[in-house]
Amino acid sequence: MIQAVSEAIRAFDDFVWGWFMIILLLGTHIFMTIRTRFIQRKTFKAIKLSVTKDPDSQGDISPFQSLATALASTIGTGNIIGVGTAIAVGGPGAVLWCWLTGVFGISTKYAESLIAVKYRVKAKDGRMLGGAMYALERGLKLKWLGILFALFALFASFGIGSGVQVNAISSIMNSTFNAGGDMKFMFMNREISVVSLIVGIIVAIITAVVIFGGIKAISKVCELLVPAMAAFYVIGCIIILIMNFNYLGDALALIIKSAFTTTAATGGFIGSTIMIAARYGIARGLFSNESGLGSAPIVASAAQTRNSVRQALVSSTGTFWDTVVVCLMTGLVLVSSVIKNPAMFSGADGDKLTFTAFQQIPYIGTPILVIGIIAFAYSTILGWSYYGERCVEYLFGRKGMIPYKLVFILVLFIAPIISLDMVWTLSDIFNALMAIPNLIAVILLSGVVVRETNYYLYGNRLDEYDKTEIPRTDK
Repeated sequence: MIQAVSEAIRAFDDFVWGWFMIILLLGTHIFMTIRTRFIQRKTFKAIKLSVTKDPDSQGDISPFQSLATALASTIGTGNIIGVGTAIAVGGPGAVLWCWLTGVFGISTKYAESLIAVKYRVKAKDGRMLGGAMYALERGLKLKWLGILFALFALFASFGIGSGVQVNAISSIMNSTFNAGGDMKFMFMNREISVVSLIVGIIVAIITAVVIFGGIKAISKVCELLVPAMAAFYVIGCIIILIMNFNYLGDALALIIKSAFTTTAATGGFIGSTIMIAARYGIARGLFSNESGLGSAPIVASAAQTRNSVRQALVSSTGTFWDTVVVCLMTGLVLVSSVIKNPAMFSGADGDKLTFTAFQQIPYIGTPILVIGIIAFAYSTILGWSYYGERCVEYLFGRKGMIPYKLVFILVLFIAPIISLDMVWTLSDIFNALMAIPNLIAVILLSGVVVRETNYYLYGNRLDEYDKTEIPRTDK
């Protein structure tokens, strides 16, 4: 029975991540790129705005704190383990599909953030609430679809947002301090790793301290943690790329060629079809940058901003940093390393592929990766705790927030000591289910996106305050 259910879940995962989702995602990315007149060319303006405070406008946190919190939830295991998994299963071509998802995904991240801020509401206590659910309800009068989005996002927060991340921390700590598996005990006829138990307890406690402090506490931690952890990891990637300099040209050529041709197993890579490369590249790209998923706009709605376009530009830089920069660097590191030394990577899965690549740096390679994964995973937990909390408030009001936080912390405690193979699959499914109603909102409200963009951005009115009245809610 259990086996049948598992097979059914995997079959459904293959279905939702088939050609339909690939066409829907890439189609929306390209569609919004055209409709916004290639908004990607405004990336450097957007980066400047991301570090420009706008304290006199309505919102709970600064634009940079909003971006840092969104990046906290996106720069995670998807950038390290996810890219490695995509290459291990989909071949080198998956890197290009992942990167293209990021480049064109900038426009979708811009659009979904714009409508989230445009249709946000103000709670009685002054907090700003927004996201795809409010855009669907207020912009399209499709509250039932907003409810579905909130439900899918709520379930996703327990998978991609907590269980997967703390399990990644547990795995890395066990590999480092309990490689032989000797530190364990029996509980209900099940072997429990002492290290995993300690990880669950510590992560649960420090997460509880932060998330019970609300969005301001979460954003302050992310504001400090995200830039430091990203710089730390990128430096490690740069060192390896310098070491593999002579193989970078071959790596780029192989990535491009493999993305559009059927490749046979060779030189440390397994064989792959175009469909498999595209599917895993796009899936891991979405897992990494969440463009089209509808998660980041939830925190974008809390930002202090004069108008929806300013914050949409700031939010769009998250996809640039996450996928266009970090995921590309990871992909080049892995592919060039395999070409350099095929025997070293023969038969390696996604996890081992990344670890083996970083072991090329004497002494500090493994510590860089270990610290990077831990920091990335923990920051993702913080970001997604806020997403889940806002979805619970939309569905059940403020009375549901405390129970949600308690369950979220309980998942962090339990996840390290159970097998999460199926949770990864379920996370992929909920990502797809979240994306569908969100992309419906983006496409049907694209006219609003164009109108706001033409007025504020191309009309040179970015410094103008939005005169749109923000309604209050009793939630």
